[in-house]
Amino acid sequence: MTERETWATRAGFILAAVGSAVGLGNIWQFPFKTAQFGGASFLIVYIIAALGIGLPAILAEFVIGRKTNLNTINAFEKLGYKEWRVVGAIGLFTGFWILSYYSVVGGWVLRYIGGSLTGAYFAAPAEYFGQVSAGMDALALHAVFMALVVGIVAAGIEDGIEKATKLMVPSIVVILGVLAAFAFTLPGASEGYAYFLSPDFNALTENFADIVPFAVGQAFFSLSLGMGAMITYASYIDGDQSLFGDGITIVFLNSFVGILAGLVVLPLLFAQGIDPNTSGAGAVFISVAGAFADIPGGQIIGLVFFVVVLIAALSSAISLLEVVVSWSIDNYDVSRPQMAVGLGGVIFLLGVPSAIDTAWLGWFDTLAYKLLLPLSVLGILVFAAWVYGAPAIEELMKGSGLGDGVGLTWLWLVRTLVIVAVVATLALGLQTLFLGESPAIVPPL
Repeated sequence: MTERETWATRAGFILAAVGSAVGLGNIWQFPFKTAQFGGASFLIVYIIAALGIGLPAILAEFVIGRKTNLNTINAFEKLGYKEWRVVGAIGLFTGFWILSYYSVVGGWVLRYIGGSLTGAYFAAPAEYFGQVSAGMDALALHAVFMALVVGIVAAGIEDGIEKATKLMVPSIVVILGVLAAFAFTLPGASEGYAYFLSPDFNALTENFADIVPFAVGQAFFSLSLGMGAMITYASYIDGDQSLFGDGITIVFLNSFVGILAGLVVLPLLFAQGIDPNTSGAGAVFISVAGAFADIPGGQIIGLVFFVVVLIAALSSAISLLEVVVSWSIDNYDVSRPQMAVGLGGVIFLLGVPSAIDTAWLGWFDTLAYKLLLPLSVLGILVFAAWVYGAPAIEELMKGSGLGDGVGLTWLWLVRTLVIVAVVATLALGLQTLFLGESPAIVPPL
């Protein structure tokens, strides 16, 4: 078995975890789910979910990973609960599943970087998206994106993932900040800010059953919870740094980037009179791309925007591939580069339907949000709080400088409110998947 690597620095771990969290979910989906579900009403529910559910959940994953220094499946066995490996397997499968279509979207981003340089999508953004989002071109760029991800993961923890995310994460924040400052100068941007930051509580009460599962699912997705990523990344920690402090930092930075993305996207749309209440996989590629067409310097702004989307996509994608690579090198005597290439190839094949037809991509995404992510997170929380229990507090408090009362509060918060919230979210998701005239569980055959 290959000797296990570790992070070179604490900052490396934090930035890698933030990079995993700050991905396409923050830019591709967050602004449009916010618009789709009532603007600031969704934002409020999301922030509550990120702090009240996401933070306790990410700490549970950190505890399991650092305590065992093993992948998301073998970690449970090392803790003495072999039968709970199924929970880790669900997380590994979830990450595998998500990366298969996430990579397709990453391929779209590559296409739009080129399209920004030429202005190819300016005249008819909807038609352009329809032409490039599915088919052989989309399949080829899906392969290119996966090759980039494989290359970074194959280089290792310190030389590949850590070095890459130390460059990527600050770049995301800086570039989004510059774009937000630019968006502030546009006529009509104030309407976007009002929509994004002024809650409509009527919309919240009327659409509560729809808003809650998407907001909680968005928190899971954007924090890389339930995918095995945070257990895996924490397994490379060498030392007793404060997991509590790291978790707060990651949740804060992730939420900050999501809000920053909203402060870029929504003012852009309102400034150009484009309806932000758009859903679906192509929302950011049609609506935002259309906004660039009428903005002075739109080609340059579009190029910068899609470059930051690409960086965010890569920073998350490498964490998802690392989940399965970590499991493989912990169990088989095969080199990291070989595993990265082989598993990357399998994930590419799973993503072929999503590259050929966007209806399949939407189906993969719906199952991830409404079934796989909440189910995986629920299993981890039940294990950490009710099965592992007291030792989880001990591990969490190492290096924190906080009293045991904080750990006990965390444990009982997870045992009660957090688990109840995740169960409710899963139930609402299952209702959508299995009930109604057109159950979402049925694939687009």
